[in-house]
Amino acid sequence: MKLTLRQIQLPGRVRLEFAEQGGRSGTPVIALHGVTDSWRSFEPVLPHLPSELRVMALTQRGHGDSDKPAGGYRPADFAADIAAFMDVMEIERAVLVGHSMGSVNAMRFAIDHPSRVAGLLLAGTMPWFGRPPELMAYHREQIVPLADPVPDTVARDFQQSTLARPIAASMLDRFVAESLKVPARVWRASFAGFTDDDFSLRLREIEVPTLIVWGRHDAFCSATDQEAMLGLIRTARLVEYSDAGHAMHWEEPQRFALDLSRFVTSAAASAALA
Repeated sequence: MKLTLRQIQLPGRVRLEFAEQGGRSGTPVIALHGVTDSWRSFEPVLPHLPSELRVMALTQRGHGDSDKPAGGYRPADFAADIAAFMDVMEIERAVLVGHSMGSVNAMRFAIDHPSRVAGLLLAGTMPWFGRPPELMAYHREQIVPLADPVPDTVARDFQQSTLARPIAASMLDRFVAESLKVPARVWRASFAGFTDDDFSLRLREIEVPTLIVWGRHDAFCSATDQEAMLGLIRTARLVEYSDAGHAMHWEEPQRFALDLSRFVTSAAASAALA
């Protein structure tokens, strides 16, 4: 399947990199990576998706080869970029797939632009990333003092912490290389954005089909967090990966692709009946 890497200028905002594959019919999918990642976060998944499924994996502002403005790293800022991207691409509604920080941005978008969301797949998520004391200690001790150049060891340790079992060394190296493209100020601002902003009670406003994907060995997101998500989003259901960690889409890309493609089909059917 042909994968095309593109650049797009969002009027009055930023220039974003994104990867696109698939056809032009049906419900499009917009994939949003986690903090310090890029569109390459979904690279292991893309080859396993149906050829007719239109998928656009974005590199969000400040990350990868997208623009890195001085500010604008709150979930609402990322969500506004998604809306602008959809406008330029002439996409009315889409299924949003978000991993970690990307899931926060997807939820923010669904709250701010409910009519433009056909469904949400939220992977490695929780109602509010500012709650777990371990994550906040990591933020305070490792991220707040960070300065350029970001040490390779910091990026590598961070990416390895998302895994429950090893992945191919070449794959991990690619993800670390993408993290090293992110300036220290964006590490700090992005972490602050999704840990400071608590809009968890507004998740009750989300009414579209929602699939929550969780790795049982996630070092950040607990089983209790998943129960809380199910309590807040009444349309949500949970899929558990018993042997995976926070980055289950790297550890089990084929299964993730199957879950994603099935979810898009069901979400599109629900939208057609609405």
